[in-house]
Amino acid sequence: MNHMVGQLLDSQTQNASMAAFNVTPANSSAIPFQHFLPPVVDKTINVLTVIVIFITMISLGCTMEVSKIKGHMVKPKGVAIAVLAQYCVMPLSAFCLAKGFQLADMAAVVVLICGCCPGGTLSNILALAINGDMNLSIVMTSCSTLLALGMMPLLLYLYCQVFGDLQNAVPYVDITVSLVMILVPCGIGILINHYRPQYSKIITKVGLTILSISCVAVGVVTAVVTRGAVLAVVSPPLLATGAVMPFIGFTFGYVISSVFRLSQAERRTVAMETGCQNIQLCTTILKLAFPPDVIGPLFLFPMVYISFQLLEAMALIIIYRCHQRLTRKEKDVYQPAMTDAGLKALSEGTV
Repeated sequence: MNHMVGQLLDSQTQNASMAAFNVTPANSSAIPFQHFLPPVVDKTINVLTVIVIFITMISLGCTMEVSKIKGHMVKPKGVAIAVLAQYCVMPLSAFCLAKGFQLADMAAVVVLICGCCPGGTLSNILALAINGDMNLSIVMTSCSTLLALGMMPLLLYLYCQVFGDLQNAVPYVDITVSLVMILVPCGIGILINHYRPQYSKIITKVGLTILSISCVAVGVVTAVVTRGAVLAVVSPPLLATGAVMPFIGFTFGYVISSVFRLSQAERRTVAMETGCQNIQLCTTILKLAFPPDVIGPLFLFPMVYISFQLLEAMALIIIYRCHQRLTRKEKDVYQPAMTDAGLKALSEGTV
């Protein structure tokens, strides 16, 4: 009898918890949280991700110069603007979108966690593709990750107290590890570029090639294994939120840096840094913060976000590349013709 009463109380407690987050038992159990990826596949992807990130960050470090890094540290205007954009624009955007689309409490918390995350290493790669300032990009990513140790608990407390208490769910160890994964391989790449610059271009090409192949492979495997779960999480409001958030980050990052009159390369860098969130860190927080029966398939929202993030970033890169080519062609076509007097002066050696 006592056992039955205990089970009943546990069931009522679980239902109350789900009701608080607007999650029904049927929805939460439709796609078991722990079976999104088989253990072997999950472990393999995690190991490959660490290796690829390490190699990629070494190759990106080979594009950096010690003198320029010192310049950004001595005059941290660009870094300060990037941090302002990262920790003001994205959390506020996430909060406004959650309220504007009237998301359920659990979905709103997931979106807010994504918006409060620091910039990820993907922004460094995209900044390189759009001819940004790589020195500024790496310094910005490192600073935003370091500041996340204090900013994430603060922002989650300010924005999430309406939805739930997440202060104890922030994984400080994982944030520290991600910071180390940025700084150590980048330091190796900087040393290579400083002492053996003849190898820098080769290492950069090899690193980016490995990254491209790995991203495609991991993306295909993950999409095949989790296709049913992704379809479950892609409701119209969440789909719209995942699409609009990175666009706001890219746009406001560029606008804010333009207002403070940064260079064109720095503006593109700040835009990429602002719109790109650390999705791996976001996923880790969701794993630690909520039990499987509460979060359900919402665990996969970061995958929706990063898909739109990549699509929009690639669109911006293509637009930039096309503009660059058109500008070059115009310069080649409309070169001013030299006058007869100029040709005569050139032949006489007076100019």
